[in-house]
Order: sequence, then C-alpha cells, then structure tokens
Amino acid sequence: MATPSSHSAKAGTKGVPRQHRRRQMLEAATEEFGTHGYAAASLPAIAARVGVTKTLLHQYFGTKEELYVACLVPVGDRLLDTIRAAMGEGGAAPHTPLRVLHSIFTALEGQREAWFVLYDTTLPSGGEAERRASEYWSAIDRLAAGGTADLLRAAGSTDPLDADALKYVWRDLVATLVRWWVKHPEQTPQAMTRRCARLFAAAATLGTDGHLG
Repeated sequence: MATPSSHSAKAGTKGVPRQHRRRQMLEAATEEFGTHGYAAASLPAIAARVGVTKTLLHQYFGTKEELYVACLVPVGDRLLDTIRAAMGEGGAAPHTPLRVLHSIFTALEGQREAWFVLYDTTLPSGGEAERRASEYWSAIDRLAAGGTADLLRAAGSTDPLDADALKYVWRDLVATLVRWWVKHPEQTPQAMTRRCARLFAAAATLGTDGHLG
C-alpha cells in the first residue's frame, strides 16, 4: 500500500462550513483507504485526522462502505476522464502511452494514494464498493484494450492474442510505475514522464539489438 502523504487533513471543525468539512473528511478518508486498504482502514483514524467524532463521520457518509464509495467515485471519474482525454479520438499513436502516463501522474499529484483507493484488493466481495470499483476497472481496461490494439495494428500485427497480451502488460506496467512513483515523492509528474520515456527507449532496443531477435 501507499505510504502516508505529507498532508494529513487535520483541522478543527467548529464553525467550518458543511461542504468544507465534508471535503476534509473525504480527503482524510481517501488517504486512510489508500494508505491502509479498505479492510484495515479505521473510521476513528479518519475522524481523528479531521478533528471530528466517528459519530459525525457516520452522520455525513453512513457506513464505512458508503464512505469508501464517496471517495472512489471522484477518483475513478477523474482518472477515466484524464485517460480518455489523453488518448484522444483519432486512435492511439506512438506517443499516446507517454501522454496517458503523464495524464495519470498529473491527475494523482497531491494525493497519490488515491490510486490504491481505485485498485483496492481488500474490498468486501459482492458489495457495492466492489461493484463500483469493478465498473471503473472494466472501463479503464476497455480503453487500454482499444489503445493497445491500435498500436499493434500500426505495427502490422492483427493477432488478437497479441492485443490481449499487450493489454495485460500495459495494465501491470502502469500499476508498477505508479507504485514506484508513490515511493519516490520527490519525483514530479514531469520527471516521471521523462523517466518513462527513457525506460521505453531502452526497452525498445531489446527487440532491435539481437538480444531478443
């Protein structure tokens, strides 16, 4: 899981407008879920981050699962929107993977642990949280499938198994890069994008220098 971010949402709540207090609670809950995972996340810890009672947290959001969904939806919507915008409407091009990565890093900057809210492996099976998360996973997977298929067609491959394999490689690669980035908070989105460009360039040589030919 992610390491705690440097900006805990600790603040008193006396006289705080309701919408601002709600936003504080969501920021604290996103950090708690992203850092510890749904199963280990603590509602008292979330309340303490904001300086409210657990009872007030329940009054605002209901159950722990409902609070998780309230954190998930803005994260999922933001990432879906930014990936769609980065891919554009004309099909994937050679520069598209880097553009998508840059958009993901930029969307997560300031609250990197939000990635782990979206991709939480500890959600209760069959619940609303898992259902909503699965919808986002499927939508992002469809975008990845379309983009990787475009890239393969441009490279001359029409084998559907190539496309399926590359989709899985891309999904795991993005997750791995984000996890590495979370562990290196000094790396800006721009620096990470440049690093990925160097890694992609190095990987491309594997297929052209005879090592894997």
